[in-house]
Amino acid sequence: MLTRRLLITFAALLAVVGGLAFLKYQSISGMMAKLATPKPPISVSASAATAQDWQYRLPAIGTLTAAQGVEVSSEVNGTISQLNFESGQALKKGQLIVQLDDAVERASLATAQAELKLAQLEFTRGQNLVKRQTISRSEFDALQARLEQAKANVAQLQATLAKKAILAPFDGQVGIRKVDLGQFLSPGTSIATLQDLSVLYVDFFLPEQDFPKLSLGQTLHAQVPAYPDKDFIGHVVAINPKVEDSTRNLQVRAAIDNPSGQLLPGMFARLNLLLAQQGQVVVVPETAITYSLYGDSVYVVSKNAENPEQLTVERLYVTVGERRDGVAVIEKGLQGGETVVTAGQLKLDNGSHVTLVDDVAAHAE
Repeated sequence: MLTRRLLITFAALLAVVGGLAFLKYQSISGMMAKLATPKPPISVSASAATAQDWQYRLPAIGTLTAAQGVEVSSEVNGTISQLNFESGQALKKGQLIVQLDDAVERASLATAQAELKLAQLEFTRGQNLVKRQTISRSEFDALQARLEQAKANVAQLQATLAKKAILAPFDGQVGIRKVDLGQFLSPGTSIATLQDLSVLYVDFFLPEQDFPKLSLGQTLHAQVPAYPDKDFIGHVVAINPKVEDSTRNLQVRAAIDNPSGQLLPGMFARLNLLLAQQGQVVVVPETAITYSLYGDSVYVVSKNAENPEQLTVERLYVTVGERRDGVAVIEKGLQGGETVVTAGQLKLDNGSHVTLVDDVAAHAE
């Protein structure tokens, strides 16, 4: 009986071991079959790297200011007797803006002019008398001094009277009026802003290392948020001869013609300063570039040498230059005419088989 039980147990163990061995064999066979089956190609989008003419630029930001702009104010005390402008009006140089009450000054001027006339008569009479030695030289000198004093008094009152009439210092557009008729003005009280909008300045800063690239007359393209699709053209008119100590930046000023008045002082502007350096460069879509700690790279699509019907990719490390309008300059590592992957790079590695599609996202769905 014991022998029979041992035989049955041994047979059961053999059956279990055989079953496990069969399952292991099936698993290994399945894995080998999977390894032997070629992977399907990865769907990617691609575009050609092109060689084209490229205008190098220096980007910057700046704020627009008027070529001429002031806060119109009074230099003397006075009550407003005339307001000769409306808010937003265009003014000409020398046009009367505000007239202050000048009745007292005019009366004082009339008195001073009468005194001047009398002093002139006494001086003329004194000239004749001193020639005949009827009066002393010192008396004649006193008459001459009184004449000069009378002239000075008239000139002073005329200057004060002129300041009562506030005139436009240049052609421009006046802003919103800040005063009213009959209001008493103290010296320095702002009446309105006056801006010459025919030409605007834009001041901006560039790193000191860009100084050799700068010159007077360089063309500048400006864009403002109010007109995002329009370029305003300007030219460099001044380069500050001193670098800022705190930032090591150099201030540059450009002038932009504004005949239609679309630009206003204070507007924020994105700028591109055109450089003299230009030529042919290789450009690719920005989406073709893969950025990593090891360097920037692109995947180049080529035909498989063993099977020309298959497409494979090769990873090339490149030097990326200026980027603009969705494309980037490749300064080193790529030639024009090569096809680069623009979408689907995350699934790729060197030698991966690929198929080209127009839209990777749509194809994946």
